Amino acid sequence: MAGFFLHPFAMTPTDANPDKPVTDVIVIGAGIMSATLCVLLKTLDPTITIAGYERLDAVAAESSDAWNNAGTGHSAFCELNYTPERPDGSIDISKADKIAEQFELSKQFWASLALEGVLPDPTSFIRTIPHMSFVWGAANVEYLRKRHAALLHSPLFQGMEFSEDPDQIARWIPLVMDGRDRSVPVAATRMPIGTDVNFGALTRALSNYVKALPGVDFNLGHEVEDFRRKDDGIWRLKVRNLATDQSRIVRARFVFIGAGGGSLPLLEKSGIPEANGFGGFPVSGQWLKCRNPAVIARHEAKVYGKPAVGSPPMSMPHLDSRQINGQKELLFGPYAGFSTKFLKKGSYTDLFRSIELGNIRPLLYAGARNLGLTKYLIGQVLQSPEDRTAALREYYPTANPADWQLEVAGQRVQVIKKDKKQGGVLEFGTEMVTSADGSIAALLGASPGASTAVAIMLELVQKCFPRRATSSEWQARFRELVPSFGKHLADDPALTAQVRERSRQALKLDA
Repeated sequence: MAGFFLHPFAMTPTDANPDKPVTDVIVIGAGIMSATLCVLLKTLDPTITIAGYERLDAVAAESSDAWNNAGTGHSAFCELNYTPERPDGSIDISKADKIAEQFELSKQFWASLALEGVLPDPTSFIRTIPHMSFVWGAANVEYLRKRHAALLHSPLFQGMEFSEDPDQIARWIPLVMDGRDRSVPVAATRMPIGTDVNFGALTRALSNYVKALPGVDFNLGHEVEDFRRKDDGIWRLKVRNLATDQSRIVRARFVFIGAGGGSLPLLEKSGIPEANGFGGFPVSGQWLKCRNPAVIARHEAKVYGKPAVGSPPMSMPHLDSRQINGQKELLFGPYAGFSTKFLKKGSYTDLFRSIELGNIRPLLYAGARNLGLTKYLIGQVLQSPEDRTAALREYYPTANPADWQLEVAGQRVQVIKKDKKQGGVLEFGTEMVTSADGSIAALLGASPGASTAVAIMLELVQKCFPRRATSSEWQARFRELVPSFGKHLADDPALTAQVRERSRQALKLDA
């Protein structure tokens, strides 16, 4: 088995420089994506050698950190932007079905790792919490009613409740109904099996496991500065130790760029033609964090509303009960903003350094067509504390500003890519870019991100290691780790119920 991995790509000859070791896989970045890929590969083939490089001095310190993302197990239970209304008034649930199924793959994978003793007590990173959508106004109430009816056609959304009764909604989410004008129609949906995930804790658990395995060398405080692929098919990466300021060359047969907002600049340095035309639009965020224990104790749900016109998906407003490092928290937001940084701990020159000849045209075209987004972000940046409190009171009418403090959330980079018809388009999802020979892959974009890490890494492995992925050994292991692998849950109610019950038990989730 190991022999094949030494030559995973058809055009890769035997390494001509035996003096310098060649690693099978190098991952750049220490977030949930890299950790998931490393565990998946070592589970498929324990002989694979892996090296990792992270420029910060901690794992999961950027987008995967609990304070830098919503922690919502994104499954389209409550996120209204995944169920757009068509011109004829019907509701399109195709994206919701896809995202819900992707999160079920994540739960199945985590459940398998928990059953095999790879992960610690699952309650340290995942718990059950209702996912709710809440709207007000006659038009929005009608939309939510139609959305609920449409979603019930899918087995992935069975059990979703709907109510227009203010008293019932008050029993579900008392803070949201306290002091609300009862003359304004309201509606809510509630999915009891929603989850809250501490992706920071999960990433650290996965990283701790894989770092202890033979053939794994992970390095914090190391920045990848440049890399090139030579004629022998081997990637050479220039890596700098930030503590000593010393650089060295490391070599690998496959490279994964999972550096969050830092992925785009690294992808551009790779020189692969598939990277041409990609750009990035950075969006920053802030939370209001509640510091009143009595208020925190009264809310037990993730409540999402309708996003403002022109806002990015990561800015969907939500009143969010969280469990972070054993402490119950309550957040509202995020408030979007604009920064030229690509990472929370990045540089203000990131955006400018990412602009090159190949992506100027897509950037300009996408910018011209998204002036509404630019206007929205400027408005968010200029918000006063009173403006933020007013937004909070739309979801918690009696909120006391003294109970809340402003916290900086994570930094995201929305993908801009070239388009034959439109010149350039701004994408709000996640984009995987791979070279034609499968020797390098990069992950760009934001939401739903971490929640779909397993689905994305399964796709990456099949695309970049096709011969191994189609072997009977790996196919069998895929099905052991993810029992619904290769099947569509939206088409199979019995299988959906079966895998959800398996995940519920293994991850110690509430019934």
